[in-house]
Amino acid sequence: MKSDSAIVLFDGVCNFCNNSINFIIKRDKKGYFKFAPLQSEIAQKLVGDKTKPMPESVILIENGKTYDRSSAALRIAKKLDGLWPLLYIFIILPKRLRDAVYNLIGRNRYKWFGKTEACMIPNPEVRSRFLDTN
Repeated sequence: MKSDSAIVLFDGVCNFCNNSINFIIKRDKKGYFKFAPLQSEIAQKLVGDKTKPMPESVILIENGKTYDRSSAALRIAKKLDGLWPLLYIFIILPKRLRDAVYNLIGRNRYKWFGKTEACMIPNPEVRSRFLDTN
């Protein structure tokens, strides 16, 4: 049974991650994706301690399955408007290779893009796309 939405868990204090979420929102006109920071209570309820060893990873929960790193990013791209779904072709590369590139960015994201002190607060237009953290 397919779901009409998927959940993206992201590092809420990472500028690159926050910009990536804004990028997804602009290219997901159907509102397929819902979002929550990895630092939130809802993320801990959804994936438990799995997020502790990989806070540098985006996590996608879709149709009862959990994807991380490059697999999550490519599955997200597959659902976006425009030509972004073409990136899904890279899924044929070995996960180890894809994740090596992903991990390079993940390890350096604060240095390259900066970090905020607190998780982003979504504007009222997209607030409904963010899962409540209570």
